[in-house]
Amino acid sequence: MERRSVLNTNIFMSLLLAGTLFLACKEKSIDRGEVSNIQQPNIIYILADDLGYAEIGAYGQEKIETPNIDALAKEGMLFTQHYTSAPVCAPARYMLMTGKHAGHAYIRSNTEWGERGDVWNYIAMAKDSTLEGQGPMPANTVTLAHRLKRAGYATGMVGKWGLGAPHTPSIPNKMGFDFFYGYNCQRQAHTYYPLHLYKNTNRVHLANDTIAPNTPFPEGADPSDIASYADFTLTDYAPDLMFKELTQFVDGNKETPFFLYWASPIPHVALQAPQHWVDYYVKKFGEEEPYLSGGENRYFSHKNPHAAYAAMVSYLDENIGKLVQQLKDEGIYENTLIVFTSDNGPSYAGGADPEHFDSAKPFDGRYGRGKGFLYEGGIRIPMIAIWPGKIKAGSRSDHISAHYDMVATLAEVAGYEKPQDTDGISMLPTLLDEGEQEPHEFLYWEFPSYGGQIALRMGDWKVVRRNLLNSDAPTLELYDLKRDPTETKNVADAHPEVLKKAAEIFDRERESPELENFKIPLVQNGLLTEK
Repeated sequence: MERRSVLNTNIFMSLLLAGTLFLACKEKSIDRGEVSNIQQPNIIYILADDLGYAEIGAYGQEKIETPNIDALAKEGMLFTQHYTSAPVCAPARYMLMTGKHAGHAYIRSNTEWGERGDVWNYIAMAKDSTLEGQGPMPANTVTLAHRLKRAGYATGMVGKWGLGAPHTPSIPNKMGFDFFYGYNCQRQAHTYYPLHLYKNTNRVHLANDTIAPNTPFPEGADPSDIASYADFTLTDYAPDLMFKELTQFVDGNKETPFFLYWASPIPHVALQAPQHWVDYYVKKFGEEEPYLSGGENRYFSHKNPHAAYAAMVSYLDENIGKLVQQLKDEGIYENTLIVFTSDNGPSYAGGADPEHFDSAKPFDGRYGRGKGFLYEGGIRIPMIAIWPGKIKAGSRSDHISAHYDMVATLAEVAGYEKPQDTDGISMLPTLLDEGEQEPHEFLYWEFPSYGGQIALRMGDWKVVRRNLLNSDAPTLELYDLKRDPTETKNVADAHPEVLKKAAEIFDRERESPELENFKIPLVQNGLLTEK
């Protein structure tokens, strides 16, 4: 860093994070009667896993085919400036469920709760369920599912939980969901052919062999021979089983308002997809260099990694199309609000190739800029909302929003009381194109992993601080997203007034995390230590 930048950094440190980063959005509540005469609709929230901003056709994807999701964009509203609450799985899901941003969140990163024992040992977890799951939320946590259940909704979740562990109060059925089917533990979700899934609180054992995640490519096997990959494609494909349960939940609750949280594990690696879709893309893409697991290459091997990744996305798209058709066949599509989005930006691991697919276009989705990082490629995500007769077909919105807006938004959709402590703002005026949409003063991110990071967006300004776990290497970056949306020109030196405003917000808004492993030493005790 140049000397001038260091001096400005020090000025900013004493102003800015002379406090600590926290966001408490004050919002004006909107009377549902003022915006529309709304009856309780069904609500389906589809959360893809590691799906980049541009990995579907409606957002510019050119290699992967997603006709059913693209059709939803034509029938609803596409958001161009929607954000995840966090750049990895667990905290993003926590903030979605609680309406909290990272400055107030109990869970701020993935927490694998390793003090229990050998939690990364797949076989040990299979034998001992007390090793499964992530660090739990407090038992008194009130989730989006709790609120909707109290408002009269049947509540169901299918997919990946990642917010607690068996034998704790922090499992879906104790966190507001009437029904759950899927992975309790996000480590178990590193294979799509697990030994078991959960149905409510009980394990459902599957007809799969014990092939642990990260099993290396067989020694001496021929990478060009498809038979060499046989261990990585087993019998019971978890997404098939989950989709079956999902459709049964919809059918069983069609006579009452329901909330379905479909937390699909796709397209998070490992690369495992239905063979007919893989074959389709092999024909389209041609042969390619295999991805071979072992050493630094994690997850599972695949002979055609690009084809497999595209196959996973198209498989998810196919099932979304089937779900929409079911809603139409059941006569409930017209009274269903569907939200499709992702938990964070694209992955760089396990054979995923964000550069090949231009997964975060126009942003950079590679390591350092995609998943795990607070640049646009890691946190700006697709979001499409469909509500026939309510949301204008083929509409687009530049409204700046985040996962943690859903608690406030669905309060006005479903009719429950919006909590006073939510950091979100209702997007209902934007969705319905009625009433006045309140903007965010700012969006806030704090992520104690991948080196320690914080970020703040204020209008078109974006402040990013990285390397905060290293007192000798913190960075200070400021970007004008209107002129520089891909964050290539750091203009921190030229705008001390913007940095001062950011400092005041950080100082005002952040609460110190309750868990020790989420603390960032440089921003503890209301002071960012100077270099």
